[in-house]
Amino acid sequence: MAERFENLIAGNWEFPEANPPIESLNPADTTDVVGLVPESSPEDVDRAVKSAREAFSSWRLVPPPKRAEIIFRAAELLLKNKQSLGELVTREMGKVLKEGLGDVQEAIDMAYYMAGEGRRMAGETVPSELPNKDCKSIRVPIGVFALITPWNFPIAIPAWKILPALVAGNTVVFKPSSYTPVCATRFVEILMEAGIPAGVLNLVHGRGETTGKYLAEHSLVDGVSFTGSTKVGEAIIRSCAGIGKEVSCEMGGKNPIIIMDDADLELALEGSLWAAFGTTGQRCTAASRLIVHRRVYDTFLKEFTARAEAMRIGDGLKEDTDMGPLINEAQLERALGYVKIGTEEGATLITGGRRLTGGSFDRGYFMEPTIFTDVTPSMRIAREEIFGPVVALFRADSFEEAIELANHTDYGLSSAIYTRDVNKTALAERELNSGLVYINAPTIGAEIQLPFGGIKKSGSGHKEAGGMGGAIDMFTRIKVIYRDFSGRLQKAQIEE
Repeated sequence: MAERFENLIAGNWEFPEANPPIESLNPADTTDVVGLVPESSPEDVDRAVKSAREAFSSWRLVPPPKRAEIIFRAAELLLKNKQSLGELVTREMGKVLKEGLGDVQEAIDMAYYMAGEGRRMAGETVPSELPNKDCKSIRVPIGVFALITPWNFPIAIPAWKILPALVAGNTVVFKPSSYTPVCATRFVEILMEAGIPAGVLNLVHGRGETTGKYLAEHSLVDGVSFTGSTKVGEAIIRSCAGIGKEVSCEMGGKNPIIIMDDADLELALEGSLWAAFGTTGQRCTAASRLIVHRRVYDTFLKEFTARAEAMRIGDGLKEDTDMGPLINEAQLERALGYVKIGTEEGATLITGGRRLTGGSFDRGYFMEPTIFTDVTPSMRIAREEIFGPVVALFRADSFEEAIELANHTDYGLSSAIYTRDVNKTALAERELNSGLVYINAPTIGAEIQLPFGGIKKSGSGHKEAGGMGGAIDMFTRIKVIYRDFSGRLQKAQIEE
């Protein structure tokens, strides 16, 4: 019998039986049931939101440094449990163990960082134009947040959202992906062990199209932070805009890497392989477009293909695995469908494009690393997010053409360039139209002390993570205070 994992509502763990439970399967071995979680009903969501609403009245008054002490304890507990959590990430999501451990490390980093925010939480103090009067701005929490997270970073992305929301004084209803609910539950258990009061953090399991949609549109929710597909994110933005809710959506990407003729080709090859096929291409920042200068194109393609074909595919818990499975059958079929689309559009399939079968492969969702050439910007494989191990190569005759190709997309999350020319790096910083730009590094590898997020169809609203414009801005509202201690009526801007 598979282990059951429960909802958390008002400090109580419970497993509602109104709907059949959801099975979480190991994508490398679907005979391995990682756990069962409930399919929450609207009534379950109502109670979770009500619990968060009631807890907000007291949690908002806890001094931020005191809230931060709990987040710091959570960081220590995450560090203590890093190995077991990393193995769980790999088992439930499929990424190789080093990446699973990295997923947890990102949550640890975010917990330590947000614990520090409890003593920063800064506003401004400025002089008044009038005597015996002072002026300042302070940050105040907003209220109840619905936090909806994807499956590809099942510990890290919940940490990106939950920790700043809590340290800022908000209360939370958390709806994780139904594909990685056990990771989410273990993360919440650690936060509760660290001392989060009952009702401040609530967890409801369920599917996005039912539980997630109902939660995001709930009338007693003050704000929504969502990471997932562009289609769903845009629907959430529209629904929140109509009623004035705070909203932040991190969505898709179609991220380019430019390799110039003066690049360190070995470095560019290593970075491109990691960006294209790390996490089996299931990252919003994965590099699905490689734009290579014509002078080095043939050399790069030959070596890139050889390295892709040499990758060892299998269970991410095995030490010699380079790339794990896709998350489920639907995602595998989606990626294979784009292989067919690319071929029909006239692109040349250089390698890969097939599901792996036989032996242990038959129990999971494995696919070969896939490379297309002869791709034009108008092709669907050049324009649409695939979210799998499929990459398209383009030739460019010049730096200017490479930049134009890189920007030829509806998305704008991450981009990168490899070149030894310092002037070109400066121009690329300015001209690449994306929220993140990497110089001589791949499109993945953001650090938590700076904001994370994209533009165009990649993101809307405040950014994630730290720094100016990051998550603390999302989860606080600025209140301006004027205090007049002159004892008489003073009129700003009015001459007496």
